[in-house]
Amino acid sequence: MINQLLGRGVHGEIASQIITTIADTITIKVIENVIRQIGKPPAKFVFMVTGSEGRKEQTLSTDQDNGIIYEDKANEQREMVREYFLDFAKRVSDDLNTIGFVYCKGEFMASNPKWTHSLSHWKRNYEEWINETVPENAMKFSTLFDCRYIYGEEAIINELKDFIQDQLRVPNERFFTFIAKNALQYEAPLTFFKRIKTQTIGKAEVFDIKTAMSPIVDLLRVYALKNGINNENTGERMKKLQEVGVFSKEQYQELHHSYYYLMALRLKNQVHQINIEKKMPDNYIEISRLTKIERVTLTEIFKTISNFQQGIRMKFTGSLS
Repeated sequence: MINQLLGRGVHGEIASQIITTIADTITIKVIENVIRQIGKPPAKFVFMVTGSEGRKEQTLSTDQDNGIIYEDKANEQREMVREYFLDFAKRVSDDLNTIGFVYCKGEFMASNPKWTHSLSHWKRNYEEWINETVPENAMKFSTLFDCRYIYGEEAIINELKDFIQDQLRVPNERFFTFIAKNALQYEAPLTFFKRIKTQTIGKAEVFDIKTAMSPIVDLLRVYALKNGINNENTGERMKKLQEVGVFSKEQYQELHHSYYYLMALRLKNQVHQINIEKKMPDNYIEISRLTKIERVTLTEIFKTISNFQQGIRMKFTGSLS
């Protein structure tokens, strides 16, 4: 289906959202099936998705990134409630893995007891991540800020997001400087002479398109945090940031075109790997399979990303506007 859509010129943004919609539907069916198996939950809860699924940017090579927030209960009920949701989370995760949404290697899943907690516990987590700026916390916060409701009581995740925004309104330039520097660790794959930088895998010269896209995703997340923008999707964040004056119309158009050109190329490559090469899709693109026009376009896009990063580096005297 994605192959047909891209072949007809459908925008990469739309294709990615279609994949996400299908994945959401499957996940909801799995959740409902598990509830039928083990009985009604003993507390209100929300099942949230994070990472690329949280941003509505899933591709054909994806894993699980999710968590559970349940309402706080009286002391005598806490252990029973937690036991239910840990069992529930493991069953959901196992079923998703069986279907093809594989386990997250970093274990950012509800089946990991670290990511299934009461609302008050989640609030304490975020408060700690914001106030204690260490590398491990920056990674967790980046992954878990892109969180999105998928099933349950949406009011629970909305309360958490309101709490996060309240925490971020307190002046904390050290936090923003730290997560922005963390976001700048990935560079566009360009050599000193502005050619596409590759690595050798087997006999092929390839570049990692997921890593190439990361600077846009990560830096827009920082800008969204700084400006109190709750949208999870990268394209929606761009649009909101233009509306509040952070980006000019020209900057928005450049970033939007760059990001979704890369997204479409990423999906086309994965479709080719599945349909033609008959292998599990990944994010490595062989340079030899690109046309001359595609190579030139990619080089210009990577220059745009580098300029975007350089502009932000120059602002790092302690604040990010």
